[in-house]
Parts: sequence; structure tokens; C-alpha cells
Amino acid sequence: MYTLTLISEYQSGTLSSYDGSSFQRTRRLIPRVSPSPKVQMKLLSIANRLPSSPICLAALSFIFFAATLFAVDFTSILKLSFIKYQEIGPIVREQEASTSAQAKISQEGDTAALATEKNIGVPFAVGRMERCDVFSGRWVYDEASRPLYTERQCHSIDPTTNCRAYGRPDTAYLHWRWQPHGCSLPSFNATFMLERLRSKRMLFVGDSLTRGQFNSMKCLLRDFIPRHTKSTKHFTVPDYNLTIRFHWAPFLVTSNCDHPRLHRVPDRIVHEYSGSIEKQAERWRKADIMVFNTYAWWKPGEKMKIVRRNQDETDVELMETEDAYQLVLKRMVSWLEENMDPNKTRVFFTTMSPAHYRSTEWGGKLGGSCYGEATPIFDPTYWSSASSKRMMGVVGEVLGSSKVPITILNITQLSAYRKDAHTSIYKKQPYNLTREQLANPITYADCNHWCLPGVQDTWNELFYSKLFFP
Repeated sequence: MYTLTLISEYQSGTLSSYDGSSFQRTRRLIPRVSPSPKVQMKLLSIANRLPSSPICLAALSFIFFAATLFAVDFTSILKLSFIKYQEIGPIVREQEASTSAQAKISQEGDTAALATEKNIGVPFAVGRMERCDVFSGRWVYDEASRPLYTERQCHSIDPTTNCRAYGRPDTAYLHWRWQPHGCSLPSFNATFMLERLRSKRMLFVGDSLTRGQFNSMKCLLRDFIPRHTKSTKHFTVPDYNLTIRFHWAPFLVTSNCDHPRLHRVPDRIVHEYSGSIEKQAERWRKADIMVFNTYAWWKPGEKMKIVRRNQDETDVELMETEDAYQLVLKRMVSWLEENMDPNKTRVFFTTMSPAHYRSTEWGGKLGGSCYGEATPIFDPTYWSSASSKRMMGVVGEVLGSSKVPITILNITQLSAYRKDAHTSIYKKQPYNLTREQLANPITYADCNHWCLPGVQDTWNELFYSKLFFP
């Protein structure tokens, strides 16, 4: 016989000590065991002093027994609920049979824990998530806590990512929650985040995928933003004097793709020389938190035109993409080392966002893509061919050698599992579709960008986790 028991695992101190690992709560199936002789004697001693009512004795004996042996949190047990899975029942039942779901951390619990702060040496952090790789895990179907908001609750979702508004009929993609192995992510608490970032400036730098992460953050903080806010590049949270901006810079340095709208450029030219980053970086100087990303506009495996300057001469070189990528990242790191104060500023780098244009990679039909996909990939070894491992290696090498701390948000593998979460055909199209395209949706499905609510909310949950619990 086995009994389902909720156990709070405190690996290093209690919840009030605010160690990151104290947020780990898991449900386990544990054998039912008999109490030790010492515990039995204690219970009998107490029972002898109680009224002779069998019901009273049975109830109190059970409480002492469970509390003594397992330190059970009875309020948590009362809060447990079973999620009914309808649209993806077979997959969910298979997951439930293989492993038990981890208990979710309530926002109330998070807020109480945040009352005690711990100095761990980096700005804004209050604790640590030790011995846990939050980027390694699995997707769990969760109708109770996902999505984190709805399209009606967030009026500022960009029409290029608002899939439900543009006719997406299924809803299962909204209910997947990222579950790291061995721990749980702290719940996203907007009030706590805003208190910690009062009078600060946050900046997202990159391409349209970075803009999606920026828009996700805007939705997560929606209750604190004036509804009349219409800017697609920045917003302010008035009560906390927090400003969050998006800066279009697909290559981080100067390029011929720097116009935020007129950038459908097949012949991409990147400038890489001393000063090539200064024009972009002028907008970065006053930021307290920076989130960088660059990948989608690069062409792994091909050669790109790189403008180099040697004294007064300017040359255009054809360079392997990976080599050019390394030069640009080094240029970014050099600028950060010269211009940021690690005691006041935090820097993050979001890794490449995978695309899903070849359904044969996950066992689908020849010629298929993300169009029509309704469930994630559950093969933990899956890797998208659209994600370059060589360029991932460049990120780790260059950023890992930085003299200033740069936190890498490794969203690549966890996002690669989500073939079901792209905008596909359910978005505002940038151009009029032909009859041929309309007759064959696969030809114009966008398997690069993501629906909101969706995967990019998880990116921000991971960002939140690493910002406050590095």
C-alpha cells in the first residue's frame, strides 16, 4: 500500500531563511510504515490522558502520527486538487503514470518568504536556487495555473502573436507549464518584482523574438500598467517608476537591418569594428537590467558580409557566420566590461529560439511543419535542426569568459519541445496572401514566432527566477 503524501523538502534552512532551495516542494509516493516503538509509547501516553471518545482518540492519534513521522503540512494537503485533462488525456495520463506532479508554490508563500532577504553578492538577488538546473526539465499539462493571463486580460498583445484572436481553434497549447527536474520555479509575483525594481530601467535588446519576450513581460505586469499605453517600444509602471523598453538591434552592432520595420533584407551586412556598437549602445547606458538576444537573423553554415575597418580603410569580408557571431559577441562583452557597473547592473543573454519547419524531425509527415501541431515533443533528446550547436558553443565560450557577470537564459532546448506553440497561420500577416498560399497553409505558416500567452511567458519566468534567485 502506498499513500500520497505532500512533503516539504528544506535542503538548506527553513522557508523563512529564504534560501532558494526551500521553494522545492514535491509530491512523492512513499511506503506506509509503522511508527517506531518510541513514537508508539508517546502516542499511548497522550491517549491515556485524553477523553475516551474513540473518534477523538483516532483523530488525534493520526495527527500526532503523521506530524511526528512526516512533518506533514495539512493545509497544503487540503489545497491539493486533481486537474482534469480533456484535450490531451492520453498523454497526460502517461505522464502521471511515470512521475508524480510537483506541488506548485503559491504566490502567498513566495511573498511571505521574501520578507527575509539574503545578500548574495549580485544586484536584485535575494536567494539562490542551488543544485537545480532550471533549464532542464519537462512540460507538464496544467489547467489550474496556466495560462498566466488570457488575451482578454492583456489588451496589448501584438496582433502578430495573438493566436486566439486570429482563429486558432485549439487551446491545449495554453496549459503547459515548464517543470525543472528536482525543483520548482518560484511563482511569478508581479508585486514583488515591481517593489524590487522600483525606479529602475529594464531593457530588452534584439529582434522580433526579443520583442515577443518584451510583450510577454508587458502582459505579466498588465495590472499595473495604464490601459491607454499604446507604445510598442516601451512602457512605464507609474506607481513604481519602473520603465521597460525594447530596442530593435537584430545583430547588436550596426547593420543594414537596423530599421525596425523596413528590414526584409536578404543580403545582410554586419559592421564589426571599434565603434560599430556605439550607435546601438547609446540607448543601453542608463539601463539597470539588460536582456540581450541575437540569433534569428544570422545564417549558420553560410558566409556573411562583414564590414571591417583598419585605420582609415574599410573592407567588406565574406566570413563564416560562426566566426562573425563570435566577433560580435566579443564586441558586446567588451562594451559591457567598459561601461557597466556589476554592483548596480545585471546582464542577461537569451539563447537561440528554435524553429519547427521540418515535421519529419519529430516523426511527422514529409513536407509538414508546425502547422496543425497540438502537443509538445516528449523525446528529451530532441534537438531542432534550426538551432546551431556551434553557435550555442560560441555563446558559452565568449560570455563565459566575460569579466562582468552575464547570466545565460538557456531557453533553446525547452522551447525546442514546443512545436505546438508557434503562431503558425494564426496571426496578422505582414502581406496579402495569394490564393495558392491560402489553399495550402503550410506554405505560409510561421514556425519561428510564438503565440501569447505561451512559451515566452516561461522565458520570463526563468528570467524572474535568475534575477532574484541566481
